Amino acid sequence: MTVDGAAYVAAVREAQDRVIATQNEGVQRAADLIVESLRAGGVIQAFGSGHSEALAMEIAGRAGGLVPTNKIALRDVVVFGGESPDVLFDHFLERDPAIAHRILDLAPIDPTDIFVIASSSGINGSTVELARTVKERGHKLIAITSLDHTARAEPRHPSGQRLSDVADVVLDNCAPFGDAVLPLPDGGSVGAVSSITAALLAQLIVAEVVCRMIQAGEQPPVYLSANVPGGDEHNRILEERYAGRIRRTA
Repeated sequence: MTVDGAAYVAAVREAQDRVIATQNEGVQRAADLIVESLRAGGVIQAFGSGHSEALAMEIAGRAGGLVPTNKIALRDVVVFGGESPDVLFDHFLERDPAIAHRILDLAPIDPTDIFVIASSSGINGSTVELARTVKERGHKLIAITSLDHTARAEPRHPSGQRLSDVADVVLDNCAPFGDAVLPLPDGGSVGAVSSITAALLAQLIVAEVVCRMIQAGEQPPVYLSANVPGGDEHNRILEERYAGRIRRTA
């Protein structure tokens, strides 16, 4: 296979087409669960570590997205928990199940909230422990993962479980084992796709949630860009409905 931009574009299109062709049923079920949560006054709590944090950013606090959303991140132990920034230099932090309890304790979580957790591998301790804990607390959970990768990787959680074992809805980002799609001549690959396909899944879910609310005669709480006239005022009014429930950091 050629390794260049055109080859990468073709691989991304193929992965996106697989998502669209195979994940619609899961997207519909995810949208149903989110609408149920929002109607009960809930917030979407989004989490991802490493590059999967991009999925949480795709959901929480962006133009064209839903306002009742909150991003949970490993750095919360520093930003909200007062720990030294040095803790974030631990490259194995995401493998530590204990950190999940710390960031949940720091988060503004209500029993009506629903969780969306992204991990392409779906095997690291923090992710699986977070998933297990929120399920034990009675929350609905949507997982976005690579079914190819997670099936071929050894779980790092003491339970032996993967993210996909715990969730109510599992969405496959259709990324390959190792994420990158263009094989190199001397081994390895280049061109990761999971961030792109996960973002596609996130936006598909949002579109279906908004569709359901409009069809029910409800006004969906959607952000305007802060960089268009009236955006700041529009967003502030909507955010006030969820004061203390959603956090927006730089």
